[in-house]
Amino acid sequence: MAETTLVTMTIDQEQGRLDAVLGQAKLPYSRSTLANWIKEGLVLVNDQAVKRSYMVKKGDIVSINPPAVKETALEAENIPLDVVYEDDDLLVVNKPQGMVVHPAPGHSGGTLVNALLYHAPLSTINGEFRPGIVHRIDRDTSGLLMVAKNDQAHHALAAELKAHKTQRIYYALVKGNFEENEGTIDAPIGRHPMDRKKQAVAEDGREAVTHFKVVERFAGYTLLELALETGRTHQIRVHLAYIGHPVVGDSVYGHQDKIFNIKLPGQLLHAKTLVLTQPKTQEELRFDSALPPLFEQVLQELRENQGS
Repeated sequence: MAETTLVTMTIDQEQGRLDAVLGQAKLPYSRSTLANWIKEGLVLVNDQAVKRSYMVKKGDIVSINPPAVKETALEAENIPLDVVYEDDDLLVVNKPQGMVVHPAPGHSGGTLVNALLYHAPLSTINGEFRPGIVHRIDRDTSGLLMVAKNDQAHHALAAELKAHKTQRIYYALVKGNFEENEGTIDAPIGRHPMDRKKQAVAEDGREAVTHFKVVERFAGYTLLELALETGRTHQIRVHLAYIGHPVVGDSVYGHQDKIFNIKLPGQLLHAKTLVLTQPKTQEELRFDSALPPLFEQVLQELRENQGS
């Protein structure tokens, strides 16, 4: 069993229910996870187990003792990785389109995690099947992804991500044209009411904010730069489809799988820029990756078609 890190915090003012207070704190755990840990007695107040409805008081000492994580039984696989950056605490990798980030039903091997396990030690706090994974990008989205090599780095990177301090900038080719040069899509996202494998804009969904800028215009298409303020599942793809501009090649939220007779294996969406803080040195690290060759080929075809 892998060791876990005890988290202790002192309440400086009366704030309400314990589960709500922890959910609003800058902790690298989801609200549901924290609620379950309270129920399981892994969260103590003044060294005593309490209910989720416990009303915290000024001076209360809250201790969170995450459960021990089983050492992963996943197989390390010698799969080539495009490592953009590496130090003792973290990795930044450029994930190719078509690679699944971590094992899941139907994808037990050949994932980014399998490749990472062969390359380096990884943090353990995110569970047996997602070691090192601080954030994800979809299988058919390419681009930059940060990975934690130890639990301390994972906590720091996750907290920065939760506080919206990490910058994640994507490029996407979308259908249709924009009158405006930039804008913001502010629409909550939740489970699709009819298809549980999809996400959708929903009134009762979680806050989701995406900022966009027009990079280049073509006949019937637009190249966008997109900055994530939040990080919901499929956020960019859902938001762009919602405003009538689905990502080209997106078979889930759009329809088009060919352009100029070029077969597209997935959406033309690339995590291009990543800015984060090195957990120990506090140095700002900025990374940028080139668009994949197929993405560039499509853009070149559009430019040539524009000029003909």
